[in-house]
Amino acid sequence: MLQKYRITGMSCSACSAAVERAVKKCDGVSSVQVNLLANNMLCEYEEDKINDEAIIKAVENAGYGASVYSYADSVPEEEEKYTPIKTRLILSVALLVCLMYISMGHMLGLPLPGFISPHHNALGFCLAQLALALPIIYLNRKFYISGYKALFKLHPNMDSLVALGSSASLIYGIVATVIIAAASSKGDSETVMKYVTNLYFEGSAMILTLVTVGKYLEDRAKKKTGSAIARLVDLTPKTATVIRDGEELTVPSEELKKGDIILVHPGESICVDGVVTEGSSSVDEAAITGESLPVEKKPGDRVVSASINQNGSFKMRAEKVGFETTLSKIIDLVESAGASKAPVSRLADKIAGIFVPIVMGISVLTAVIWALVSHDASLAFRCAVSVLVISCPCALGLATPVAITVAVGRCAQKGILIKSAQAIEALSSVDTVVLDKTGTVTKGRPEIAFSSCFGISEEEVKRIALSLEKNSEHPLADAVVRYCGSAEPYEITDFESVTGKGVCALIDGKRYYAGNEDFFESVGIDKDSVEDVSEIKEDGQSVIYIFDSQRVLAVLGAKDAIKPTSVEAIKQMKNLGLEVIMLTGDSESAAESIAKQAGITSYVSRVLPENKFTKIDEMKNSGKKVAMIGDGINDSPALVRADVGMAIGNGTDIAIDSADIVLTNGDLKSAADAIDFSRKTLLNIKENLFWAFFYNVICIPLAAGALYAPFGILLNPMIAAAAMSMSSLFVVTNALRLYK
Repeated sequence: MLQKYRITGMSCSACSAAVERAVKKCDGVSSVQVNLLANNMLCEYEEDKINDEAIIKAVENAGYGASVYSYADSVPEEEEKYTPIKTRLILSVALLVCLMYISMGHMLGLPLPGFISPHHNALGFCLAQLALALPIIYLNRKFYISGYKALFKLHPNMDSLVALGSSASLIYGIVATVIIAAASSKGDSETVMKYVTNLYFEGSAMILTLVTVGKYLEDRAKKKTGSAIARLVDLTPKTATVIRDGEELTVPSEELKKGDIILVHPGESICVDGVVTEGSSSVDEAAITGESLPVEKKPGDRVVSASINQNGSFKMRAEKVGFETTLSKIIDLVESAGASKAPVSRLADKIAGIFVPIVMGISVLTAVIWALVSHDASLAFRCAVSVLVISCPCALGLATPVAITVAVGRCAQKGILIKSAQAIEALSSVDTVVLDKTGTVTKGRPEIAFSSCFGISEEEVKRIALSLEKNSEHPLADAVVRYCGSAEPYEITDFESVTGKGVCALIDGKRYYAGNEDFFESVGIDKDSVEDVSEIKEDGQSVIYIFDSQRVLAVLGAKDAIKPTSVEAIKQMKNLGLEVIMLTGDSESAAESIAKQAGITSYVSRVLPENKFTKIDEMKNSGKKVAMIGDGINDSPALVRADVGMAIGNGTDIAIDSADIVLTNGDLKSAADAIDFSRKTLLNIKENLFWAFFYNVICIPLAAGALYAPFGILLNPMIAAAAMSMSSLFVVTNALRLYK
């Protein structure tokens, strides 16, 4: 069973790694994916061995909160326990300004009242700072509670580093205050002045405030990364008009059931998937398919959730409700892809899992070394605290998921559904694109492209053809019926469908036929008396003859036309440096014609379904990275075998289930856009990972005092805290560039 959970209390990648480790240890759990960005977890487990309660208990034992996920969850439970972050920030900054004025104002010559002046009342100076620092610490106690809780559970996280750095500064200041009080009572002014200038109360408060600033900016940026999902969720209307027992009732959307008849008014959003039963209208499906033009709907046509009714009213029968709707599946795909991990992030994950303990070790080692070398406890303390607060496991943990979440959400808005982060990375390295022809490059619906009548009007031919073909289920019959348009059919009798040849029937006692060349030859008509059709056959058209028992009345040519955007899409793929190959089961002439029109130079015709798999296998064995794009059941094995399978969304469910990426708008150009965007996304991830590694590798030694001995440069813990906050913000804002 695959279940999603809401996780609370996570602050960095060390937290998500701890949750993963705790759940993976449970017997019966086969896979775990924790999404730090979305605060959720996907867990696959065997129901006969473990249940939700046991998994939630494992998370709680690791020091975090968990609950079964619901779309109604919007604010993590954890946050509700504390003052809202914006209020915390405003109050902390206000108090910090006062604290900084008292602690450092005298250095700038700013006036201070005598009772809190370091020169006139050192103890009052200390107690005033403590009085201002304690409210800031209380407002931001979340860092202490979360940090020490994780530390005691032996899963230290970023909050642990912040809590240790801040509390160390606070304790140092309190100890210094006690020493100052004792020295003042003895009149030891030298000891008083030694400690009064190194209290670190402002450092304790500043660390918490600056980290809160960073968290506030980071949270705002992270909310933007999930805005695509939020907009998708908001697309579903809260209520719907249902007809029950002849009455119109307004009910909540979540109470709709399969089989309900729903009345959709102009301007309303469709809340479930279903079929139009009465009325007609044009429907805007842009939110789901990316198609900008409204689609006409009439009885029998399917409509999907989140589509918007444009003008007329209609009734529909609900077929998929709740989590079964197209919109719900899209949301699940987008969130699941955001939770998944690209192979490029594995090194970062491994490092993040042991990052905090290593930093704590470096901090202790730094304090010991400086204490032994300089015999200055203040210097050793300052360097140790700087190491704690400058290190940033968040940057490592966020490097991949923020970029993946932005990319998947942005693609979803364009009708491109990406099922996993692995698919994005694999797609970015593709060098060969294999296309199915019918339904992928072409419309998949034959149209009459040629007609020629002999001794009879075209209108009469249409009446005869419509009379015969309207009863046939052959795909070419549908093309003929559409070609005949509004022609008035004749009454027919003795209708017969001849497999592999065509159809025939009596009209006013005379037998007429519609079919292929074998059919009219079997009737006894001389082949030489028929117009030469070799030219339209070379164009890839299927020839349909309309004839009676004596002669051919008309020749029609049916052709599966290419989609309007296929030429541009293939050109775009070539501009990306991709080799484009078309595989089709059609004849050589049909394949050649379509390939020529679409601008495809390499194609293979008469490929059986099982041979498509073999062709893909051959390409992969030759070293090519292959993306397969198709829409039919016969494409499913090839979609699975390719490095990346891309299914046309208006294709079969089997093809869509087999693919890594679904193009809901059926537009081949979306495939080219997806490849281009995957490359940009992977570049963005690499930039984030480079920054995360570079920042920590450079800044931790700097904080430890590496430049103090040769150059006298020593990092202040307050600056270290600001740098840590900005590093996370950099990673998130860099990922947000993908929106452009």
